[in-house]
Amino acid sequence: MKIKFIKSSILIGAVLSFTACTNLELEETDSIFREDAGGGFSGVSDVPSALVGSYDQIRGQLDTQENLYALQEVTSDEMLVPTRGTDWGDNGLWRTLHQHTWDPNHQFILNTWNAYNRNVFNLSEIIAPESNANAQQLAEAKFLRAFSMFWVMDLFGQVPFREVDEGASVDPRVLTRSEAFDFVMKDLTEALPDLPASGPGPAANFASKASAHYLLAKILLNKHIYLGNATAEAADMTAVVGHVDAIKGFGFGLQSGFFEIFKPAVDSETIWYTNTGVGSRMWNGLHYFQTVPDNTGGGWNGFTTLAEFYELFEGSPEHNHPDAGQEERRGFVPYEGSAPSTTGYFAGGKDDNADGFVDGSDIGIGFLFGQQYNLDGSMKEDRGGNPLYYTKELPGLLGNNERTGIRVLKYHPSNGAYTGHMILFRYADAHLMKAEAIMRGGTGGQTALALVNELRTLRDATPLGSLTDHDMLDERGRELYIEMWRRQDLIRFGKFTEAWEFKEAKDESRNLFPIPSVALTSNPNLVQNEGY
Repeated sequence: MKIKFIKSSILIGAVLSFTACTNLELEETDSIFREDAGGGFSGVSDVPSALVGSYDQIRGQLDTQENLYALQEVTSDEMLVPTRGTDWGDNGLWRTLHQHTWDPNHQFILNTWNAYNRNVFNLSEIIAPESNANAQQLAEAKFLRAFSMFWVMDLFGQVPFREVDEGASVDPRVLTRSEAFDFVMKDLTEALPDLPASGPGPAANFASKASAHYLLAKILLNKHIYLGNATAEAADMTAVVGHVDAIKGFGFGLQSGFFEIFKPAVDSETIWYTNTGVGSRMWNGLHYFQTVPDNTGGGWNGFTTLAEFYELFEGSPEHNHPDAGQEERRGFVPYEGSAPSTTGYFAGGKDDNADGFVDGSDIGIGFLFGQQYNLDGSMKEDRGGNPLYYTKELPGLLGNNERTGIRVLKYHPSNGAYTGHMILFRYADAHLMKAEAIMRGGTGGQTALALVNELRTLRDATPLGSLTDHDMLDERGRELYIEMWRRQDLIRFGKFTEAWEFKEAKDESRNLFPIPSVALTSNPNLVQNEGY
């Protein structure tokens, strides 16, 4: 039998505020634990459905610009969400992330804590011997549990863990960061032999050997951070190289046509994707008047980037039109719409409203800077009749109008306003992880500089003559912006707590988020992170 009510540090999803009680009972619909009616835990009755449910939970958690995405991106030098009049004020939720002034009651921190700890418990039930999962089901469940625990370990530095047969009276034990690291590595190592050996294609929507190798490489690259060591061990970096080479062995590799990678189609780059809708990655920065036939309501006019980050890319400082001499990854702002027969990014695109233009081909790709245009080439205006000119400069986190800030777009609405194809693991990231691992002392068949320049050449960027830590961090930013890795990269290179525009330098304690207050209330085994 399963337990129904629970006192837990892991999931407190329905608790929007808290009191000083120590025996919180959660509603059944909000709890991952079930009340023991006398028979104990007897296993998951339908493992295939439970596994599908776990995939769906993760997909749902990624279908937003809040929570995990916000913690990884809006806390970085890559993204910010300025308040525009009263729009995007949200009681300071976005501003505190950019300024690193969050506290243990921040809603996105609580939501993320709850979601990924809930995943861990649900997947532990599938993995339990009582559930009788077959070898591949066990492997997929262990991969998904490792993915979920990885985020808790990375963001919070400690992980509460409840055994499936423990009742409501037991406070979950707490894994230290090093214990969580070992747990995740064990799950992935055990999962690897029984995961499918699939290459590029529709099967990349599910766990595979390649996705396990990727996550192993990612965790090992950050191992010295997780264990509190000053530098990486050469053996760990060589292991990163080995995992990346294993991914390549399944047919994955770099692909030309940078923005084509983010279309909902098979490519050699995508190691693991989810059918989560990418609307939140499209519309969170676009203006209200930037529309397509399947989203006539337009964008949400929030997210933007900093001028300093935009200036990492080669190209004219004056504008980002197609003739600006920019590297491919900076994208472009079209002067007008494109006919379906046009060459380039919009070639062959759909024209659902039969107006002679590819749907959305008046909307740029990459970094939208400067004047924006309509399909007919006329200047687009904002709601007040002003030219819709996206500026590099912002007056601050407050006091913005509709036009301030460069907007960022990788998933383009010409491919569908809410297309379900979000990339989680990508080969170019693995390629750069290999380069960085070699730079940090790992052994590989190429130099780090050669690997970085191989990618830069493919992206129409000038090859580098030498490679420093700063260069490597910048290259990861240019390739992987808005793909949820920037905070982690900044921490690994010792830059996350440094000052940038609208943010003062902060104490190193900000490298971890606080344990949510309600979690501390419910589980005395948790200890608040330093600095909170």
